[in-house]
Amino acid sequence: MEINYQIISAFSSKEHNFKGNPAAVIISDQFPEVEQMRRIAKELQQPATTFLVPEDGPGRFFVRWFAPDAEIGLCGHGSAAATAYLATANGKYPAESYELNSPEGMIKGVLNPDQTITLSLAPIELAEEIEIPLALREGLGIPLQTMYKTHNKHLIIADSQADIQSIKPDYQRLRDSDLFGYAVTAKGDEVDFVSRTFVPHTWQKEDYATGSSHAILVPYWAKILNKNHLQSLQLSERGGAFDCRMGQGKVFLTGEYTPERPGKVSLV
Repeated sequence: MEINYQIISAFSSKEHNFKGNPAAVIISDQFPEVEQMRRIAKELQQPATTFLVPEDGPGRFFVRWFAPDAEIGLCGHGSAAATAYLATANGKYPAESYELNSPEGMIKGVLNPDQTITLSLAPIELAEEIEIPLALREGLGIPLQTMYKTHNKHLIIADSQADIQSIKPDYQRLRDSDLFGYAVTAKGDEVDFVSRTFVPHTWQKEDYATGSSHAILVPYWAKILNKNHLQSLQLSERGGAFDCRMGQGKVFLTGEYTPERPGKVSLV
């Protein structure tokens, strides 16, 4: 048996010539077996494969995300890709907004009149300041100011956008620390802030455009800059652009998307 998929890149940007972060989107009546989802994600070789199962009610779906090497707890760009797919499927899934329910919570997605996607997700708060491991200082190779722990990825503050751009990660050295992932950020030159997200123990190593990191970054920079509407660039190889807002106890991330290619994959 074969099922259809569509690859969509989220948080791309025509203005900045950013390609965004690709995700495959698959909809089925029920989730395949976990081993099947792992195999499909490995076969498709995308940063995320988003599996959707319709719930009762228009626009409501259960969601799970898989990278080629592991299940993902929270995936913002995979949610943006899913929203784009559902909202542009020739009226097959009509709804004013889409609720994607995962074990980590609910993410809401909307297709805007200007054909951008807005996600709303819960902010991830900083837990405490922690010491920066020497492996990270040496592996990232730039001056680092401060590091904060969260229940998701950690947050590292750097000096400047130029430093963020100049990072040439030594992944072997970074893997000497058992920390799973971290967003490295600094105040931007032409936008409010810039960042890069590293997950050195995984297949991808550096994420291209990371919604879950922005659930940490936006509350932090909103407080530092004393503003609730911010512009952000993720300075990865493909690049990502985010229009960010804080409000109603939520983080709102708006960005462009780019349809890539459809295909079929076997469930056997």
